[in-house]
Amino acid sequence: MGVCYSPDGQCLATASHDGTAKVWDAATGQETLTLKGHTAGLTSVVFSADGSRLATADLGGTVRIWDAPRLPPPEASPGRERP
Repeated sequence: MGVCYSPDGQCLATASHDGTAKVWDAATGQETLTLKGHTAGLTSVVFSADGSRLATADLGGTVRIWDAPRLPPPEASPGRERP
């Protein structure tokens, strides 16, 4: 299992043994996306340096590259504050 913050700190990505990666809103703790497509448990997850992509790797050696989700800026979301 792996965990990684997005470069801007708005998202947290987790890699799970069930073969899914989940993206979470770091400010609220709400799950925003589940990425499915691996057939083996995930070993790692990482955002690209610019935050536009998310890479996942599984126990079978498969690596997948995903478009990273974008959250609205804090001022556009009631209840969210700027870090």
